[in-house]
Order: sequence, then C-alpha cells, then structure tokens
Amino acid sequence: MLVRLSGSLRGTLGARRRQPADDWSPGANGSEAEHLFLRALALCRMGDSQAAINLLRQATAVAPSFADAVEAEGEVLDMSGDSAAARGRYEEARQLRQKGRAGAPDRHFVLRQIGSHTAEIVSYTRVLKSLKKYALPNLARGNAYLADRQPELALADYERTLKLHPGSMDALALKAEALSALGKYAAAIEDLDKVIAANPKSSDSLSARGIAHMALGHVDQANTDWRRQLELLGGRPAASAYVALRLADYELALPNLETMVRNDRRDPYWELYLRTAQLRLGKAPSAMQSAVGDEWVASLLALQSKSASQEDVMARANTAGRRAEALFQLGVASHASDRNAARAYWQQVLDLGQPTLVEHAAARNELSRSAS
Repeated sequence: MLVRLSGSLRGTLGARRRQPADDWSPGANGSEAEHLFLRALALCRMGDSQAAINLLRQATAVAPSFADAVEAEGEVLDMSGDSAAARGRYEEARQLRQKGRAGAPDRHFVLRQIGSHTAEIVSYTRVLKSLKKYALPNLARGNAYLADRQPELALADYERTLKLHPGSMDALALKAEALSALGKYAAAIEDLDKVIAANPKSSDSLSARGIAHMALGHVDQANTDWRRQLELLGGRPAASAYVALRLADYELALPNLETMVRNDRRDPYWELYLRTAQLRLGKAPSAMQSAVGDEWVASLLALQSKSASQEDVMARANTAGRRAEALFQLGVASHASDRNAARAYWQQVLDLGQPTLVEHAAARNELSRSAS
C-alpha cells in the first residue's frame, strides 16, 4: 500500500505548502504529523523501512490518534517480516478508528467520515496524474478533502468535476457543501436549489440547504427543509433524532433518542441529548444508562445533574464548539426558572457555534419561538 500511494507525494506536498500557514499547526490538517507521515511513505518507497518506521512513530507521538500512521507502521513492519508487531499496530489502528466520533447522522455520508484522509488524497492525486480528464477521480479526491475538513481544496476538485461532467447533481450537491463550509451560504443555497429541483427526495441536500438557510437566519425556510427531510428519512432513529433536535422539537426527538440510547452505547451524546429533551419537556431526566467514556460529555451530563458548576464546565470547554455546547446546556438548565438568562445563553451559542452544530440550529429555533 505504501509503495502504491507514495508516487504522488511531490504534488500533494506542493498543494499543502500553498495553503495558509495556519494549516501547518500541530493537530490541524497539513500538520507536522501529516508531513512526517508523507515523508515516511517516500522513504519506504526508497527501501528505507527503518527510517520510515521512525518517522511514523514521530507522527504518532505528535498526534496519538493518527490511525493512518499507526496502520502504515503495521504495513512497513509486515513488509519487513515482523508480522507479530504488525498485527499489534493494525489492532491499535482499528481501536483508534472505533474511538472516533462520526459526523452528524443526518448529514451527507462524506461529512460523517472520521479520521485523517491523507492516504486517500495521496492515492487519488496519483491517479489524477494519468486520468486528469475523468470526473470520478476528481470527485473522489474532493470527497477526501471535504471529509478531511479542507473545503477550499474540495471545492476546486468539485468544480473540475463539473467541468468534465456538467450534469452531475452529486458533484453539485457536494460543491454546495464545500461552499457552505467556507461560509458562502447564499451560493450554496443557489446550487442546492438546482439539486433539489432535479431530485426533490434528496434528503442530504435538504439537510445541507436547511443548515445554509439557518446560518443566514432564514428560520422558516430551514425548518421547512428539515421537516421534509424527516418525512424522507422514514423513521431512521439516529438521523431523525438529529433533525428533530435541530428543530428543537423535543417531543419528536424523544422516542428516537430513547431508541439510540438503547442501541448505541458507544456514543455518550445520545444520553446527553436524551436528557436534554427530557429537561426541555419538563420530564425528570432518566437514570444514567451507560458508563460515559468521554470526559467532555461527562462534564455536560454533570452540569445537567447540577453536580458540576458553570465555571468548571466552561473552564474545560477548550474549543468554540465545546463552548457552544456548554452554553446551550446552560440555556436548557436556566429555562424553567429564568427565561431571559436562557435566551442570553442561546444567543451566545449563535455567536460562537458553527451552523452545522445541532446546538446552533436548536438555539436559533428556541430564540425564534420565544420571540413570537
């Protein structure tokens, strides 16, 4: 695999270096760990297995959850004849991927992917060296870039795809997702209008258009799209629960959340969202159904049960997304006794949270409802 993928390193690294300097910070796309990973592939191709292993270990020291680097080390060990050590690295990579949390289940499958997609990007870049005039490799690499949270590069690939295959509604829908990720919501809606006109049953496109509308404050249009999406989901509990939460329709969300708490003990957010719905409906929160393995979600559950303070939880909220989640829960906790405080918290969610967050849509619906 390493020999096959390493052929396009020069082009891929060149593309990375043309990105803003921020993309090279540790932990972000184009990070030090990714650079080490790519250099290791090149060294493996030249036959220097030990140097490749050393670089891959440096990559995982920088980014311990970088499953691609762990798996690649297993590949090199396998090719070097150390199959026992290789099996250990394969198992570690498998466990790392299981720990990752997939994207929201009501979104396009590309946006539900987890982990790094560096190896895929390298592979598709190599394919494109000889198949530049084919739409499919451009689309596939765009998907890998979008899953890797690099929407600008994804957009360029989708635009090339559409030049080669102008009638591709799949490419147009994904182009809209990239535009939306770049904050170009009006342009995204324009493309999604075309996709939905061609296929009114495109659940993913209705989801995307709803998010773009909500980002622009078009609450009624967003909710219309999401209610139509709910009809098309046919009662699938995971996706339906998320759409209902975006609508802040807790009665609708509740049975789907109860199903997911029973069916998916690995994701503690189901329990958090179930208790959120119960609190907003004035019901007593259910007893904890599972051990929480996620420290952040555990802190939000503790906030709900009043065993953690606002100050403690906000001190742990080390990203804008986490701050938005915590502020939303503070609004939920305040609503019964102080609606003005709840509205103030939810307004902060809109100021901090990305429109893709469930909490962003729910907060905007809560505020819209209280203002009417």
